[in-house]
Amino acid sequence: MTSDGKTPSSQSGFFSDSGELGGSHPQFTEICTALYERELLHIAHYGPANVSILRRRLAGLPHHIRSVARFLIANTTPLDIDAHNGSWFIKQPGKCPGMTQTEDKKRQWYAQHADYGLVVPIGVSTLEGIHLELDSIDSVDSSRHILHTNKLGWFTFDGERILENTSANQLEKASLADEEINSTDASMATNDANTIIKMQLLKPTTAIMTSACSGHMWRHKSKGAPRALSLREMRLSTQIKWKNFTLTGI
Repeated sequence: MTSDGKTPSSQSGFFSDSGELGGSHPQFTEICTALYERELLHIAHYGPANVSILRRRLAGLPHHIRSVARFLIANTTPLDIDAHNGSWFIKQPGKCPGMTQTEDKKRQWYAQHADYGLVVPIGVSTLEGIHLELDSIDSVDSSRHILHTNKLGWFTFDGERILENTSANQLEKASLADEEINSTDASMATNDANTIIKMQLLKPTTAIMTSACSGHMWRHKSKGAPRALSLREMRLSTQIKWKNFTLTGI
């Protein structure tokens, strides 16, 4: 702790740039520290083996972490922030929202709003329970009513997941910078693949998106402890248009 408006020069200088929005906010450094601790631990366990990619990933952390921290401080969302853990939070509902959505509702919504870069929620059912993940669309085939998300793959507009190799025209993956940031998530997905029972694309609603941002999890008979979102998902949470969840937000 400090007094008289002064902060430790080394830490303050590391996390904030002169004139940068949020850099002087009293919670800015605390949020950045929490994000760094979480992401470095994540990298230590699941990071890329390629040294070159690892170096570029680490070099990009300050930019991405400051960006997320500034957004949390500004907070124009329906969520509260937990500065100590560098995360979003809201009261968890008793059951996972959206799991009873009809195929018709999802099909109609995605036929109208599916587009490159749109942040979408995906329900993931495992042997242990259910949670919601944020992903982003990187390819849309409107003629076949299917879309591809950056991490979790192909889905129909109805919300059903499609196995790989269903399309010969799959678009190029995200840029190298995004691939480096996503690399830990890809490792996690591979490690957990044998426990996944089902994944389904959901139509975004306020209840679904706030639970996804807060890391809510449900066991088969009770609520589970919230999971910590990766830096990638935290970045995606800053791109959500909360008015109606479309790219325009109109």
